[in-house]
Amino acid sequence: MTETHADFLTVLAGILCVLIVASGLGYVLKQRVAPDGTNATIENLNARILAWWGMTAFLAVAFLAGRGGVIALFAFTSFAALREFVTLTTRRASDHWAIATAFFVILPAQYLLIWYEWYGMWSLLIPVYAFLILPIIAVLQGDSRNFLVRISQMQWALMICVFCASHVPALLFLDIPGFEARNVLLIAFLIVVVQLSDVLQYTWGKLFGRHPVAPSLSPSKTWEGLVGGVASATLIGTALFWITPFTPLQAAGMSLVITLAGFFGGLVMSAIKRDRGVKDWGHMIAGHGGFIDRLDSVVFSAPLFFHLTRYYWSLT
Repeated sequence: MTETHADFLTVLAGILCVLIVASGLGYVLKQRVAPDGTNATIENLNARILAWWGMTAFLAVAFLAGRGGVIALFAFTSFAALREFVTLTTRRASDHWAIATAFFVILPAQYLLIWYEWYGMWSLLIPVYAFLILPIIAVLQGDSRNFLVRISQMQWALMICVFCASHVPALLFLDIPGFEARNVLLIAFLIVVVQLSDVLQYTWGKLFGRHPVAPSLSPSKTWEGLVGGVASATLIGTALFWITPFTPLQAAGMSLVITLAGFFGGLVMSAIKRDRGVKDWGHMIAGHGGFIDRLDSVVFSAPLFFHLTRYYWSLT
């Protein structure tokens, strides 16, 4: 067993321990408070814990499968998230070819370019080439009704669900001196810190939340939850410095940046949901809504994490 696999399994074991404790607490709370399942908060908590078991299993299998497994996992996740986003967009029959191009040309091309480590192309494919190609394909259908709205929403969908999400597997190809063959641990660090921040913000908010950050967008997001969750996740990220090329202080700084980006990313996506008149992006993950509901914080933090790491630590 390589050192990388050993470190990853150590992190995985820690996550499993947390899930076991959380599952036990959820079971005890249900039996003591509402064994008949009438307490919505406890039922939601247990649904979230169960979903985390499934998501952890998928991530573990993908990581242990290597580069191909990680890229395949995030390509599938981008496809599912893009489908959720497009479902809520303004579209017409004339958008068929533009939507098909996004799903079956641009999305796979983005991940193939990452597989071939062609940074100069994958970093420009969606924000430059797809930005220009999609409106050209759409305008050729001769339908100008809500044209700007339709194209803008499709471009946003690609940026959020594909471009930003693809920065996660792109971490595998950074050339960091002294950190060779260990890049998968960067992905583990990013996901663990950002997702724990979400969970801890929810927990702190439920326990002490009194002052909503943006009550009209997301009443459950409070200043108490934000401060408590970000501070707690930053401490955890600092403690995980040993799986990264960062010093403890650098790990703390990176954790603070990605948790704050994740929080505001969630707020932005909440604003879009309110604009479209829905509570969740989808219903594929019990207790969590859709894929975008779980991706929102990651997709806003991943590009920052990737480029900061690339600029300060990578040779490429």
